[in-house]
Amino acid sequence: MKRTRLSRTADSLKKRIWQFSLATSSFMLFFLLTSLQSVAQVTGTVGGDDAPELPGVSVVVKGTTIGTTTDINGKYSIAAPANSTLTFSFVGYVSQEVVVGNQSVINVTLDTDAAALEEVVVVGYGTVRKSQLTGAISTVKAKDITDLPIENTQQALQGRIAGVDVMQAGSKPGTQPRVVIRGRRSFNASNDPLYVLDGIPLATGTGDINPNDIASMEVLKDASATAIYGARGANGVVLITSKRGTKGKPVVYYDAYYGISKAHDIIDLMDGEQFAATKREAYRQADGTIPDDASIFTAVELESIAMGRSTDYLDGLLQTGTKMNHQIGFAGGNDRSQFYMSLNYYKDNGIIPNQDYNRNVLRVNLDHNITKNLRIGLSSFMNYSIRNGESFNPLGGALRENPLGKPYNDDGTLNFLPTEDGLRSNPFSELVDGAIVNQRRSNRIFAGLYAEWNILKNLKYRFNFGPDIRNDKYDNFAGTYTNAVRLGPPRASNANEDIFNYTVENILSYDKELFGNHKLNLTGVQSLQKDRYESSLIRVEGIPSETQQYNSLGTAATILGVDSRLEEWAILSYMARVNYGINDKYLFTATIRADGSSRFGDNTKWGYFPGAAFAWNMSEESFIKNVPAIDLMKLRLSYGAIGNQAIDPYQTKGLLGQTAYNFGSSQAFGYAPGTIGNPDLKWETSTSANVGLDFSLFSGRIYGSLEYYMTNTSDLLLLRNLPTSTGFSDVFTNVGKTRNSGFEGTISTVNVSKDNGFKWSTDFTFFTNKEEVRELAQGKADDVGNGWFIGQPLSVIFDYEQQGIWQTDEADLAASYGGVPGEIRIVDQNNDGAINADDRVIQGSGVPKFSGGITNRLKYKNLDFSFFVYARLGQTIRSNYHTSNNSLFGRYNNIDVDYWTPTNPVNTFPKPNQNQEFPKWNSSLNIFDGSFVKVRNINLGYSFAEKAAQKLGMQSLRLYTSIQQPFIFSSFISKYSGTDPETDFDDNIDGGGTPATWSATFGLNVKF
Repeated sequence: MKRTRLSRTADSLKKRIWQFSLATSSFMLFFLLTSLQSVAQVTGTVGGDDAPELPGVSVVVKGTTIGTTTDINGKYSIAAPANSTLTFSFVGYVSQEVVVGNQSVINVTLDTDAAALEEVVVVGYGTVRKSQLTGAISTVKAKDITDLPIENTQQALQGRIAGVDVMQAGSKPGTQPRVVIRGRRSFNASNDPLYVLDGIPLATGTGDINPNDIASMEVLKDASATAIYGARGANGVVLITSKRGTKGKPVVYYDAYYGISKAHDIIDLMDGEQFAATKREAYRQADGTIPDDASIFTAVELESIAMGRSTDYLDGLLQTGTKMNHQIGFAGGNDRSQFYMSLNYYKDNGIIPNQDYNRNVLRVNLDHNITKNLRIGLSSFMNYSIRNGESFNPLGGALRENPLGKPYNDDGTLNFLPTEDGLRSNPFSELVDGAIVNQRRSNRIFAGLYAEWNILKNLKYRFNFGPDIRNDKYDNFAGTYTNAVRLGPPRASNANEDIFNYTVENILSYDKELFGNHKLNLTGVQSLQKDRYESSLIRVEGIPSETQQYNSLGTAATILGVDSRLEEWAILSYMARVNYGINDKYLFTATIRADGSSRFGDNTKWGYFPGAAFAWNMSEESFIKNVPAIDLMKLRLSYGAIGNQAIDPYQTKGLLGQTAYNFGSSQAFGYAPGTIGNPDLKWETSTSANVGLDFSLFSGRIYGSLEYYMTNTSDLLLLRNLPTSTGFSDVFTNVGKTRNSGFEGTISTVNVSKDNGFKWSTDFTFFTNKEEVRELAQGKADDVGNGWFIGQPLSVIFDYEQQGIWQTDEADLAASYGGVPGEIRIVDQNNDGAINADDRVIQGSGVPKFSGGITNRLKYKNLDFSFFVYARLGQTIRSNYHTSNNSLFGRYNNIDVDYWTPTNPVNTFPKPNQNQEFPKWNSSLNIFDGSFVKVRNINLGYSFAEKAAQKLGMQSLRLYTSIQQPFIFSSFISKYSGTDPETDFDDNIDGGGTPATWSATFGLNVKF
């Protein structure tokens, strides 16, 4: 019954191609390394391990007052005696000394100082020195983002920030991953974090942002850090800081890459011969005999059997995908004005035809000093994107299509109905040019404006205004020869969505040093955010000519539907924060925020959310200072409350719904209450406690942080079911409690750092999170109907447990349970002699028990190499391939499973049976361990020597090659011939998504 699938036979070839590409690239880079030697004057370039050039680095002849600083490109020039020593120092990096000797050029790479107490961290409504940080905040730098040729910002967070779970199923172009910070808190309200770009909360996501424009991302995780954003920060906050211009000579950047993609681990389907054998087995009689083929198969099936014709529709739909990215950027400025501009073009052609994504982004960031005390600026981007195939996927039809059909007519044209099955059509017809259109065109303009006024020496006022405007146009068309229409009249639709969101903020901050070694910072914020959403839709049928597609709906014969919608909401907020530090040793933060949301009832519009944190720099104490191995040791404690208002507007109101009725002999429409209003609906509140430890050991060779947290959420925004006698099905109420608790860590090591230029460093992140329901509407009682259980995660797999297959010698016992040999055997959990709903048990959850990632970076002179591994372990998944594509009744194609027959008495899958559409108890067949380990990225690069780059008219040039996701290790793949098991908490693995891919990329980074 089992066979080796064709796609798997290509694995060895794929690996050889990959090995050859790496070997070729390595040879090319080695040739460049040995043939292009740097010969320079007495100058040099200073970079960091996270940046190719560092401006403002101090270069001093040791023991003298002779010194200079690097310019915007990291270059310096200094006169120094041959027997002198140069000292290179810069905030946030470990100082380095180099003996001049007979060297005419000295290029230096400074290592990041793990104990960089002066490093500035964005915390929301301001910045603090790292030494002053009291909350749980993690950072991803530009280097981490550019390590991977990624499509969106969320992908840069996966495996790099402890406590952040990033999930993306499949590879459909333009798909945004889901991000959850420290677990889910709510059943019905959103669990998505808040994204803030250059101080302005984003209303329509981050998919339009070019990742190459990002300077850093800070993730705020505990309540003390997120409380400054109140209700909007209930699920954590991601602060995105874009790149800005700096003083100095203008610089031109050009970055580009091109890559190819191939499907990774496609589900194994039966071929024609195997399908025929399965169909014969499905017709096996009670006496064990099988009828002759003429009474089992249709004419076209018999023809295919006789000809040996078998069609692999799945393979025929897949193609080699391509990815392309081009970006040109400009940066520079003087004492008064600085600028950063970039233009980005990104195109992803998926592995399925008619699935692609094209993004075009223009960014302009400006800063200008009008006077000594007044500064204004702009952070803006404009996006135009086109996405095809967002809701289109022909794989579902290909998975079910009978391989014994006839996909092409004798003249070579497509045969729309390959078999005599009235519900199936040719999947290849979906790919005919113009047959199906599923397109979304998006325009977005974001413009964050600010004005900053230094009123007094210690008092500063900042005004922020951030409009975010987006328009989405959805165009759809399905022709006559498609499975959706099936020889009927063509259908088309147009939909438009317009979003206008703006934020206005007034921020007042005061900084003061007291008593010589005490530091006080006061921040006050008044904020208003408003949102207006409009949509319209028209659907028609009977387009007179298919060439019109969706462009002339007024000519259609029938209007199927017209709809429009308006939603508006607003939130008004006030925030106050106090930071107080004593000797940089004892640090205190206190925050209070008041939010008023239009989404809640008249009685409960306002919520109040306090937060407090304390940090103790133990390394400033004498008993730690005397320990040479300890550079930094800081203990952090925090506690706070945050709210969640992420429900749709108008949930507190009683809304009307349209209803049809007969008015005499005429049909008429009226309106009746459609929902029950709840004016007492209030904020969902989470209280969180966090204990953290920041450390650095052995002069920065080992550094990182460890965290333990617990978050209790109460007054859940929950849809509560109502008796049907009320005339309503449910109502939003505040009931129930949940809890998330976990341990997370980030550990970085400098494993090797040699004077000859060889360096090896490692970054390791991990976290565990326990998600559990603490209370429901019925108190501590389970809600079996909704699948909610006390002490369990918010979503679980609650189903029958398979014990195997009833065997021939178990016929009598099987009969007592209503079964026969060859059918699925279910565990009788309560031993009552019957299988019913009481025998369902919890068999796992999509919540992993452990997640983590490890990045290794190696560098030798101009050659760099890195690889990133990501793991998600302990979660359970459901594979719909093993239910919807495992019917085993001989009508639709089947995944290739080892099923039971009298001569093959296995215990895995039941016998085929043409008398039932699906096997009895088949839902027990699709539960699997979803754990996986992925090699996300392998990168090899070479940076040209400065002299060689200059000969080419460039300041710098780097070539690189990388392979993304070459290996996925999972029992679901190796043991069950499955696909990539990565998915969301609640999603199932099935043919509705686009398969995961591996890709090879070649690129360059140029600076002029």
